Amino acid sequence: QAQLVESGGGLVQPGGSLRLSCAASGSIFSISNMGWYRHTPGKARELVATITKIGATNYADSVKGRFTISRVNAKNTLYLQMNSLKVEETAVYYCKAHAVVVGTGWTDYWGQGTQVTVSS
Repeated sequence: QAQLVESGGGLVQPGGSLRLSCAASGSIFSISNMGWYRHTPGKARELVATITKIGATNYADSVKGRFTISRVNAKNTLYLQMNSLKVEETAVYYCKAHAVVVGTGWTDYWGQGTQVTVSS
């Protein structure tokens, strides 16, 4: 199995920045696309950004120009640099990896999430 652990969340003022990390571990054979999602109670989980194995990125319109997704494949690690944060972006941020672990086929793996609170 694969395990994903997010870190870097916390309290930040509106307009501030945070950098989230997601470290994948386990008997991982390969990871294709990875992404960041966020969820607030009463709202559907929202795709924030994705990145392919070779670094092609896609962003939700609401975060374009402010967020940057990146990865270091040699470390199976995903990052999300978040700048100019807004109050409405308070959420639990989740890391997802589409991966193959030893003895399995392709499937999605999720982290447990890290809380980001944007408040003055």
